[in-house]
Amino acid sequence: MAGRDGNDERALLRHHGDVDAAPGLLDFAVNVRLTRPPSWLRDRLAAALDRLGGYPSAAEDAAARHAVAERHGRRPEDVLVLGGAAEGFALLPVLRPTLAAVVHPSFTEPDVALADAGVPIHRVQLTAEDGYALRPELVPEAADLVVLGNPTNPTSVLHPADAIRRLARPGRVLVVDEAFADAVPGEPESLAGAADVPGLIVLRSLTKTWGLSGLRAGYALGAPELLAALARHRPQWPVSTLTLEAVRACSEPAAVAEAERAATEAAEHRQAMTAALLGVPGVTVHRPAAAPFLLLRVPGGARLRAALRERGIAVRRGDTFPGLTADHLRVAVRPPETSAMLIAAMRAVLAGTSSEEVA
Repeated sequence: MAGRDGNDERALLRHHGDVDAAPGLLDFAVNVRLTRPPSWLRDRLAAALDRLGGYPSAAEDAAARHAVAERHGRRPEDVLVLGGAAEGFALLPVLRPTLAAVVHPSFTEPDVALADAGVPIHRVQLTAEDGYALRPELVPEAADLVVLGNPTNPTSVLHPADAIRRLARPGRVLVVDEAFADAVPGEPESLAGAADVPGLIVLRSLTKTWGLSGLRAGYALGAPELLAALARHRPQWPVSTLTLEAVRACSEPAAVAEAERAATEAAEHRQAMTAALLGVPGVTVHRPAAAPFLLLRVPGGARLRAALRERGIAVRRGDTFPGLTADHLRVAVRPPETSAMLIAAMRAVLAGTSSEEVA
């Protein structure tokens, strides 16, 4: 992002996939599995509507925290229900870090929230040459807040839990964004259940798996005193009755089993989609990939993205992520019959054919 002023860079960091998508476009820009919640979850939320005449209760909050705690083998006091994982990032400045190390390329909201609060930020830039692998030695010892994603958006890299543990220090808060962890079969590198890592906060989202972008539902896991500090300035009733119901419902065993089945299916779709994309001349797919999206590098990526949009297909631009360029694109994993339309359009565009020939 060299050569841009602060306002330009902030605008880029605020860019998200929903900006690239639009009604009527075939959406590969947004990493949400469903266009609406499954019927059983809609029924649970509809049943909760009759409770909207009252304020969210302590009992509802306790039930949601208990369900999350059971799901991850934690204590209820280790759970803080959030209005989406993004709220967790917005709360980080209240911890008053003196130096925040943010691992990039990654989801940019933590960077924005910390910069807006005047927190000094050191960007830990991972590189394609290393496979975007986490290198703990690159994190400054002076950093008293470290933020990273696992699996990481947009690289789809799954970092080893042992490497993340090496970042923990006395006096340091270690924030791991696990928004896509439930989309990885078996959640092999998740630290959600790790109560033994000092200063650890794990942020989880329900948006991606359950089609709840419009509701905003997630939670944080960590030591009670750390969560209390994080929530110090939240207002009364910070999350809605519907959010509490969604967190409870999606943490119950049947939902966890359904998410695991969906993760296994998504992994199969990702494998097929990767193989097909690798067959398109000029397209590089970053591998290995673990999340329900893929990072591509294509010469002339910005032109390709615009041409795909003209053909009714949305993909996520990559140059808003620190360390990536206009040649980078992120594409959501979709079923083979859907991804085939993207791949056919990419082939046609890169071969220089007309929109009529694509159709």
